Amino acid sequence: MYCFWVPDLRRGKSAPKPWDMNTLSHSPAPLGALGHVRAILILGLPLIGGHVAQFAIGLTDTIMLGWYGAEALAAVTLAGSYFFSLFLLGSGFGFAVMPLVAAAAGAGEERQIRRATRMGLWLSILFSILAMPLLWWAEPILLGLGQKADTAAMAGDYLRIAGWGIFPALLVMAIKSYLAALERTQIVLWITLLGALVNAVVNYALIFGNWGAPELGIAGAAIASVITQLVSLAAVLLYALKVLPEHELLRNFWRPDPEMFGRVLRLGLPIGLTNLSETSLFAASAMMMGWIGTVSLAAHGIAVSLAGLTFMLHLGLSNAATIRAGNAYGRKDKAHLARGAVVVTCMSLIMSCVAIAGFLLVPELLMSAFMDSADPQKPLILEVGIGLLAMAALFQLVDGLQAIALGLLRGVQDSTAPMLIGVFSYWGLGIPCSYVMGFVLDWKGIGVWAGLVLGLGCAAVLLMLRFWRRGLHRVPV
Repeated sequence: MYCFWVPDLRRGKSAPKPWDMNTLSHSPAPLGALGHVRAILILGLPLIGGHVAQFAIGLTDTIMLGWYGAEALAAVTLAGSYFFSLFLLGSGFGFAVMPLVAAAAGAGEERQIRRATRMGLWLSILFSILAMPLLWWAEPILLGLGQKADTAAMAGDYLRIAGWGIFPALLVMAIKSYLAALERTQIVLWITLLGALVNAVVNYALIFGNWGAPELGIAGAAIASVITQLVSLAAVLLYALKVLPEHELLRNFWRPDPEMFGRVLRLGLPIGLTNLSETSLFAASAMMMGWIGTVSLAAHGIAVSLAGLTFMLHLGLSNAATIRAGNAYGRKDKAHLARGAVVVTCMSLIMSCVAIAGFLLVPELLMSAFMDSADPQKPLILEVGIGLLAMAALFQLVDGLQAIALGLLRGVQDSTAPMLIGVFSYWGLGIPCSYVMGFVLDWKGIGVWAGLVLGLGCAAVLLMLRFWRRGLHRVPV
C-alpha cells in the first residue's frame, strides 16, 4: 500500500498526510464519522472486490462444466461442496492471523506480527495434512452419505487431484490475512483477480482440449484448480517477502512457537467451526428444497447465488471491521473501536437497503439472467424464485449485521462465544424452523427460507449484543 509523506517542521522529520491509510487506522487521534467511512472504504473496497473475484472463480467452474456436460457439473458441484466444507474449517487459522496481526501492528510489535503469521501457516499445513486422507478417499465417504455411485465416483476422481490444492489454498488464506491486516488490501484484490484469470484460461484449455491441450474434462477442472492455487501462493508469497522483508516470515520457519501456536489454535478453530456451521445451514436448506422438487431447487440455486453475491459486500466490510477493531484493540483505544463499529454497521445497513430494493423491485430481471429464455420451466422457476427473493430481501439486513458483528468480535479476539451463538442460531433454530415451516406447516420453499431468516436473525441479535456488552469491554485499558 502506498503511503504519502510530507515534512513535519515541528519535529524535523516526515509525517503521514491525512489521507494516508495508516494514519486513519493507527493514529491515536480521534476520527469523525467521515474519517471512519473513508478508512473503511479504503480497506473494504479492495476486500469486497477480492471476494467478488473469488466468487467469480466458482461461477466460472460452474458455467464451463455446465457446457461440458450435466454429469460433470453434478459431480463437481458435489465435490466442490465437500472440498469447501473442509476448506472452511481449516480457513479459521488463516482468519485468526488477521486480528492477531492487526492488534500487533496497532501496538507496534513487529515480532508478534511474524510469530502470528508463522503459526497461522504452520496450522494451515497441519490441517491440510489431516484433511488430505478425507479428500483422497472421498468416494466411499460420499457413497456412505447416500450419493449415487456414478456421481460419487466422478467426484472422487476430481478430489484426488483437486484435493492437493488445499495446501496452497489455506496458505494463501493465511498470507492474505497477514497482508490485509497490514492494510495492504489492494494487493489481495490483484492476486485474487490473477487467480480468477488463470483459473478461467486453464479451465478452458484443459476441460475442452483447446489450444492444443488434451481434453481432460473433469480432471482438467481439477488440475486447473490446483494450478490456480499454486500461482496465487507464489504471487502472494513473493509479494510478502519482497515488500515486507523486515518480517522475515520464512527465516527459521521450522522453529516451533508453542505459545503463539496455542493462541492461533484457540482463536482459529472456533472461527473455522463458525464458518462451517453457517455454510451448512445453506447446504441443509438446499437439501430440503430438493425434497420439494426440481423447480424449487433450481429457483433456490439462483436466489442463493444472488444473495451470495450481495453478501460479498458485507463480508468485505466485515474483514475491514476485523482489521480496524484489531488495530484499536492493540492500541487500547475503546472509544475509537466503538465509533468505528457504529460506522461500519451503518454502512452495512445502507448496502442492505440497496440490495433489498433490487430484490423487491426487479426480481424477474435478476432471476432471468441465470436462465435460458427458451427453457419451458422458466415461468415456474420465476414464480417460485420471486417469492424466495422476497425472503432474501428480509435476510439481507440480518445476514449483513451478523457478518459485521463476527468481524468486530474477531478483531477483539473473541471467537469461542460467537461460535456457540452461531451453532445455536444456525443449527438449533434455523434448520429446525426451516423444516417445520417448510414441511409441517406446508409453506414449502417460502417456509424453508423463513427458517433461514430466523436463524440468521437470531445470530445477528445475539452477536451484536455480545459485541456491545462484552466484546467492546475486552479492550485492555
